[in-house]
Amino acid sequence: VQLQASGGGLVQPGGSLRLSCAASGSINSINFMGWYRQAPGKLRELVARVTNSGSTNYLDSVKGRFTISRDNAKNTVYLQMTSLKVEDTAVYYCNANIQTYGRNWYEDYWGQGTLVTVSS
Repeated sequence: VQLQASGGGLVQPGGSLRLSCAASGSINSINFMGWYRQAPGKLRELVARVTNSGSTNYLDSVKGRFTISRDNAKNTVYLQMTSLKVEDTAVYYCNANIQTYGRNWYEDYWGQGTLVTVSS
């Protein structure tokens, strides 16, 4: 299983970016999908998560600015980020809880990380 993230980059404060992450491989089922971030010198934190039924939860500091969504047919999760702030600067990692064929349990998989820099 591979998670391929894309969409990071440099944006000015107040700007927007959209991150995407596609899961591929021997996937039988995906439970939740989400985005984490890690800023320099800080611990990795959960930014947003969406279940296979569409329920979402967000880090308090991004509520109202970020929107997570997923396309189950494409095994893809998105993070629409608006009103970006300097403090949103971090490496963003996608995460998915996946059951592969031949197994009856779920495991966490991670994407490679994509850098989001918010700066004027």
